[in-house]
Amino acid sequence: MARRAIALVCLLPSACLAQACDAELAGGSRLESARFVVGFRTEPQTVAVGKHFAMTISVCPKAGVQTPESVSVDAFMPEHRHGMNYKAQVTSASPPGSYHASGLMFHMPGRWEFVFDVRSGDRTDRLTRPIVVQ
Repeated sequence: MARRAIALVCLLPSACLAQACDAELAGGSRLESARFVVGFRTEPQTVAVGKHFAMTISVCPKAGVQTPESVSVDAFMPEHRHGMNYKAQVTSASPPGSYHASGLMFHMPGRWEFVFDVRSGDRTDRLTRPIVVQ
């Protein structure tokens, strides 16, 4: 009986993709748009003002969605209406759907938002996650 239940769950492509994103980024954060599941974690796990950090990103397209043509990450400080002073470099990694971002740095403490833009076809999905930097 359990074997059938597992087989039925894996017949739902979106459930399998979401599980793959979760498995790749255990201990990270998960975001979801209508077309993608995005998982990420920072390296180091706790980011500090004035210290460069990197990020591992996993992007899983949902059923019927093309793989992303591009992925970018930035951060924005809504209350001050500005972003970071540094632009992240995002490169493809292995396995497919994995990316590594480097060169990120928060130059001041406060409330920030990570901003992920995932482009596929003629559309871009923007996913955000708030973060407080001390």
